[in-house]
Amino acid sequence: MFMEPEPQASQSSPRPDPAPRPSRRVFSTAYKLRIVTEYENAPHGEKGAILRREGLFSSHVVEWTRARDAGALGGGARAVAQGREKKPVKSAEQIELEKLRRENERLKAKLATTETALDIMGKARVLLEQISGSTDTEKQ
Repeated sequence: MFMEPEPQASQSSPRPDPAPRPSRRVFSTAYKLRIVTEYENAPHGEKGAILRREGLFSSHVVEWTRARDAGALGGGARAVAQGREKKPVKSAEQIELEKLRRENERLKAKLATTETALDIMGKARVLLEQISGSTDTEKQ
């Protein structure tokens, strides 16, 4: 007669997570452009219905609209037509030059502070010498 061993209390089996972690939704560029266009062309009061139907938030549409206007979603021609242009890309030399200029300005300010402090210390020394000189003459 064969008997199965009883599970021991110390060897509890790990329970699987009952609710697996949801995955992040990914939207294609074509979908984003379609939704933004549909949202912009919807009459007042119907925009919320589009968001509910698609399971989106208004922040999605706002973000996608900004991306489209910046040219990141393929709507670059429209963005330029609206007067928005991309910022020119800076070269590594330009970035380094700006960094060095900022550091130069910071160091100039520090130098001015140090020179002011030294000037004050020099005046204080002269004043102390005058005070100590006047007390020496009084003692004589």
